Amino acid sequence: MALPSHTQVRYWAASAAVFLLLLWFLGDVITPFLLGGAIAYCLDPLADRLENRGLSRVAAVTIISVLAVLVFLAMVLLVIPMLIDQSTSFVLNIPELIASLQAFLMEQFPEIMEADSTINQSLASLGETIRSKGGALLSAIITSFQGVVNIILLVLFVPVVTFYLLLDWDHMIARIDDLLPRDHAPAIRRIASDIDKTLAGFIRGQGTVCLILGTFYAVALMAVGLQFGLFVGALAGLISFIPFVGSIVGGVLSIGLALFQFWGEWFWIGLVALIFIGGQAVEGNVLTPKLVGGSVGLHPVWLIFSLSAFGSVFGFVGLLVAVPVSASIGVLTRFLIAEYKGGRLYRGLTENDDDTP
Repeated sequence: MALPSHTQVRYWAASAAVFLLLLWFLGDVITPFLLGGAIAYCLDPLADRLENRGLSRVAAVTIISVLAVLVFLAMVLLVIPMLIDQSTSFVLNIPELIASLQAFLMEQFPEIMEADSTINQSLASLGETIRSKGGALLSAIITSFQGVVNIILLVLFVPVVTFYLLLDWDHMIARIDDLLPRDHAPAIRRIASDIDKTLAGFIRGQGTVCLILGTFYAVALMAVGLQFGLFVGALAGLISFIPFVGSIVGGVLSIGLALFQFWGEWFWIGLVALIFIGGQAVEGNVLTPKLVGGSVGLHPVWLIFSLSAFGSVFGFVGLLVAVPVSASIGVLTRFLIAEYKGGRLYRGLTENDDDTP
């Protein structure tokens, strides 16, 4: 005989409370394990494919780990220092860019850019505000990131945790499945499968799309010689999970910078615009259909809210769990709505809706 519904609710509510308390008290301790688990989850399909080609699990995981470490070292040595340098320079050069914009507007539209006009005064104060606040904010973000994800954690703990989790991933899933309550195992497996599809569509699929777009934008903008091209391309790729926002923000920034840098050289300005038009076309017609497909994704507003909420309450570890938790809540909500619509509370006393007058 199954447990009463109210008893089941108490058990699941207690489990959720224990999970949140662990995040609260052990945030810094469990950070490397959460990072390792997230990386192992993303790499597990690749390990399975290598196994299907005849490699042992140990050999597949070893090959993946070596390649991942090489990519990570290349990022640390080559890309990240350049990205930090460009982002810092971009913030510090904003007042100069705004001054150039003022001069351009004053030359083209002198009637609205008088010395005491609101637009002129706003632009004059905006640059210094961004320089003072933006530089301090950027410095705080970099310092905070370095404090949370320190060198020891990244170089030592996370790769080791990832290696062992990836090595034993299928066995862990089998053991968890064996612990499921027998009465509810089919429903839990179905919910877990839907959560996995959602996470796969967003983390593996949409994450890969963001990485490809960010790399394409950064390389292409640097190739045409645009200042801060790496920073703008990386930013556009990072926020590409929000439909159209990545290409719009990146396009406006890059075209604005191109107007200042290449004024009068319309070929280069058009080429910068063409980069984002081409990136958007490839994303919509090739990348998203192939990598994300028709899986149920996370609504951008719900995702932004969950990242903000978990990040403000639990800090960096909250950002790590925000995506899987929000995906789980979304799948559970859809499951409960389906159960509600199939129940007597929603359908009423009629057995067949088609027979109602």
